[in-house]
Amino acid sequence: MKIKSFLLIFFFFIISKIHISYADEAKMKKGLEIFNETAGCAGCHVLKAAGAEGNIGPNLDTVSNLTIESITDIVTYGLGVMPAFGEGEILTKEEIDIVSFYVMNSVNK
Repeated sequence: MKIKSFLLIFFFFIISKIHISYADEAKMKKGLEIFNETAGCAGCHVLKAAGAEGNIGPNLDTVSNLTIESITDIVTYGLGVMPAFGEGEILTKEEIDIVSFYVMNSVNK
């Protein structure tokens, strides 16, 4: 009985990891699309994973103190010459969350 319980728990654990992996993969794909096309981040920023070679904003591959919260905040409210993508509703909250996730998981990759 203990082995069956263990195997059942193990099976659900593996299934949940596979589901999360596919969800993250889809989120990364959508994040790349937002970064390169919808928001046009690639026009200003360097991000190797996105093939971006902009030269106006910071090189995202070399910024060392990025967090998901700081990225989301900067994308939403802008910083310096970077526009606020959330205040003018250029991007939805969901798109901001997705592109922030993408950047955070793409830096130095």
